[in-house]
Amino acid sequence: MVLEVADIQVTPGAEEEFLAAYRGIRDVLVTTPGCNSVRMTRGIESPARFTLLVEWDSVEAHEDNFRASERFERWRAAIGPFFAAPPNVEHFTDI
Repeated sequence: MVLEVADIQVTPGAEEEFLAAYRGIRDVLVTTPGCNSVRMTRGIESPARFTLLVEWDSVEAHEDNFRASERFERWRAAIGPFFAAPPNVEHFTDI
């Protein structure tokens, strides 16, 4: 299992629009083969900061089944307009 962690900075003032867009497109991510769970968190002290946590079968499942597919294009088209900067995305494994 691999955990994708995406640190997302949303343009201040666009947080609610971002959340609505995320809720509307979330199923595109959730139904991707190799995706096991999806969780979005929001900063309390920094309400324009969100962290997306996705459990994948492998890095390849994320890269091949999502990032290299039309699913990612739809995902990014829906939520990307609200980004203040490109998200920082990394993969982690349990120890």
